[in-house]
Amino acid sequence: MEDIEDLLIGSSRSEAPPGFRLPLAAAVGVGVGTKRNQLSSSLPSPAIPGTQSDSEYMAGQLSAFGYSLSDNPDLADLWLINTCTVKSPSQSAMDTIISKGKSSNKPLVVAGCVPQGSRDLKELEGISVVGVQQIDRVVEVVEETLKGHEVRLFTRKKLPALDLPKVRKNKFVEILPINVGCLGACTYCKTKHARGHLGSYTVDSLVGRVKSVISDGVKEIWLSSEDTGAYGRDIGVNLPTLLKALVAELPADASTMLRIGMTNPPYILEHLKEIAEILRHPCVYSFLHVPVQSGSDTILSAMNREYTVSEFRTVVDTLTELVPEMEIATDIICGFPGETDEDFVQTVNLVKEYKFPQVHISQFYPRPGTPAARMKKVPSNVVKRRSRELTNVFESFTPYSGMEGKVERIWITDIASDGVHLVGHTKGYIQVLVLAPDNMLGTSAMVKITSVGRWSVFGEVIETVNHVSDGKALNKLVPNQDMANLCGNPAKNGGFSEVQESCACGNDSCCSQDTLDNSDNSRQNQSKRNFIGWMLRKRKHLHKKVERELASGYVKKQEGSMREWDFVDKALLGGISISLLTIIALVVVALTFRVIWSQ
Repeated sequence: MEDIEDLLIGSSRSEAPPGFRLPLAAAVGVGVGTKRNQLSSSLPSPAIPGTQSDSEYMAGQLSAFGYSLSDNPDLADLWLINTCTVKSPSQSAMDTIISKGKSSNKPLVVAGCVPQGSRDLKELEGISVVGVQQIDRVVEVVEETLKGHEVRLFTRKKLPALDLPKVRKNKFVEILPINVGCLGACTYCKTKHARGHLGSYTVDSLVGRVKSVISDGVKEIWLSSEDTGAYGRDIGVNLPTLLKALVAELPADASTMLRIGMTNPPYILEHLKEIAEILRHPCVYSFLHVPVQSGSDTILSAMNREYTVSEFRTVVDTLTELVPEMEIATDIICGFPGETDEDFVQTVNLVKEYKFPQVHISQFYPRPGTPAARMKKVPSNVVKRRSRELTNVFESFTPYSGMEGKVERIWITDIASDGVHLVGHTKGYIQVLVLAPDNMLGTSAMVKITSVGRWSVFGEVIETVNHVSDGKALNKLVPNQDMANLCGNPAKNGGFSEVQESCACGNDSCCSQDTLDNSDNSRQNQSKRNFIGWMLRKRKHLHKKVERELASGYVKKQEGSMREWDFVDKALLGGISISLLTIIALVVVALTFRVIWSQ
């Protein structure tokens, strides 16, 4: 079953190269089933805060109850559809899937924001529904629906437990909800209708969950929320308090990284210096998703966003100044009701000024029941034109130029969509694609950037990074202890970077120590890592990959890249030749001994 949000996401990214990942990566729908019953589900993208976490929890509970996971909806006896209400097309896609299910006589369960925020939808008549506050009862709903009963569960007075069974889409990534709902009242958004007022998990419960997932082998923890900056305001704490507590539990070798979730400007403004201090921490990605939505104060006021463009600039400027390698992603809505040409020009100028490396551009869609739906709309042809224009401006940037030749530490957690490269991220959460064996997933490595694309960069693995096993936590945001394993500036260790850069851990003195594996041991270990399988995988996909990249212009054409692949061919041919000669020699020796023995 197609992921609902996959039908929408990337419409402006359809020509992105293989391996491209949004900073909030797209999900893959999974299904559930038992030996007696086959069930399928459609799960939304984590580009929408909270949705994939809910999906993973529901899949985990069904799996723990004896259901298996399946991708084939045609064989299913029940379809489970998780939805999002942020965008109108998501609901349209849900309606389409429901129609298909009904025409196929499939029992249906609809979960998520759409039924929670719009309980009286005609499309939901006769269908079992589980709201966002009742995901811990999904097994009960599925069981009753398979028996022919209609179940509708919506409200509860407490948050679902964090330790529910869970099936992660990526076993190295934990999506951890820190709160649900929000404090805002944006005129275009229906999320609050669905997820309600702010409800925060306690610091202790979140710390306990972090300890648990680290012991499970998780290498990235993504904090999920409708508004991370608002965390704790309902329970008397704040985001910096939580982040300091979580960071104290991260492994001392920075083998597990923390990524702070999306935050709106109003609630982070008062904590900027504390947040910057945390973002400098070697176990926290120097990356933050801060939606601006418009470069016009007039439109921000109409949206009821509760901040000005100047305040957004303060957030970006302060974090960029205080945090090395800081990367800011943002969102823009084109064609909000009342947006004039001048308003749009202000938005374009803001994007041009900051040259954000990641921008999610969407067209305004009226959500039924929201104030914006009653406002006078901008003509659709104007909205589309503005969206195209802003997309062209954004795609004209080359945010990663100048990285060629640099050496970066990356954390590798995924396989690219081309099936060849592994996906890693720098401290600033820049995507790096590398050719490496699959068993490097979940590890950290030093890479030399070899070429630069529009959406990501390509690197060559130099060394894997040593991981200590003493289990000590980094409980100081600017550590003054021996932190050799947290730093990684090879320029000070005979590395490749011509420009001396400050240490990633914020303590330059620690960078004078050796932070990499012993070269000889590392190379010996590397040679044992499924070398033949890796070479065959590279050989199989290489030429098509290079042709696609060169044809689309996403990577610079380099003679060396073709020579690299020629080496692979030669290596494979040489290995085959040596194997054949060895076999022939062994046969000759065996025959010789046999003749001698017979005499």
